[in-house]
Amino acid sequence: MDEVLHREQQRLTLVSRKACFGLPTACPSCLPVYIYLKFANVPFDLCYNLTYPDSDQIPYVDSDTYVAYNNEKGGVIESLKEDNIVNLDSEVQSLPEWVSIVAMINSWLSDAILYELWVGSDGTSAHKIYYSDLPWPIGKLLYLKQVYNVKQLLGISKETAERKEEEIYRRATIAYQALSTKLGEESFFFDNRPSSLDAIFLGHALITLYALPETSVLRGKLLQQVNLVKYADKHKAELLDASSSSSDPSSSSSIPKRGPSNWSSKPKSQPKRERTEEEKNFRRKAKYFLVTQLVAVLVFLSLLGGSEDADVDADGDDGFDYDN
Repeated sequence: MDEVLHREQQRLTLVSRKACFGLPTACPSCLPVYIYLKFANVPFDLCYNLTYPDSDQIPYVDSDTYVAYNNEKGGVIESLKEDNIVNLDSEVQSLPEWVSIVAMINSWLSDAILYELWVGSDGTSAHKIYYSDLPWPIGKLLYLKQVYNVKQLLGISKETAERKEEEIYRRATIAYQALSTKLGEESFFFDNRPSSLDAIFLGHALITLYALPETSVLRGKLLQQVNLVKYADKHKAELLDASSSSSDPSSSSSIPKRGPSNWSSKPKSQPKRERTEEEKNFRRKAKYFLVTQLVAVLVFLSLLGGSEDADVDADGDDGFDYDN
């Protein structure tokens, strides 16, 4: 596409969380980046990081001389645009309506999917996306820690839980209705061509439709907007299903040339061979990471339990709770 600017000639690698639920990745931060690169027709390799589920650097895009992390410059897509690697938004990013819609998706709908994954469900989807490759005790403790963090982020407590839930779903309903009206019967939201807005919303919609349980309130609200569901399924068939059924190199799992500190990925199976000293060191570091994560979570939970005990003494209330 005309908007794709290649400052780097090397092939890109997208490092994301693993594939599940019939999606190349079901991570709400990773899938929009994958779709953005597919929209741009940029050749890239896909590599999965299975060891560090709580790293805020993931997803990231990497090449020989370039790397864009999720926790820098507003995210991977913004970095790719700012650094003139891939920019699909040059003709729309100054339009007030486009900016407003992107902000709505990144706030109201982002909060809604966060709530559904970590608070408004039994956690099955979140566990499969983030923790299913870790030993059960560590995965469970990291999950509980993240539930607590999400409640803090969304401002959910015993007193505000019901009001916050109503507010989250009310805003999601308004957002879906506005997006449905804007899209109409078109294939894209602006100028009949893809932009990062399409990638961000498609990532959200596909995870909502395919990764959340059938009992999900958010999923039910999205299903009410028939044209949005058709839009999501159409692009899923064209971008994701077509790639998975072909030998498209962008769906490979080759190891990237660069990564953040403590990076790990699971490569394709290979014949058994003697491990190098570097590989032995890597395995030792991975084990050390798991142990330190377990210790950190146990300390976190013990401190949290202490604060809850204080609340019990003050309120005369029994039980363990993650709300403050």
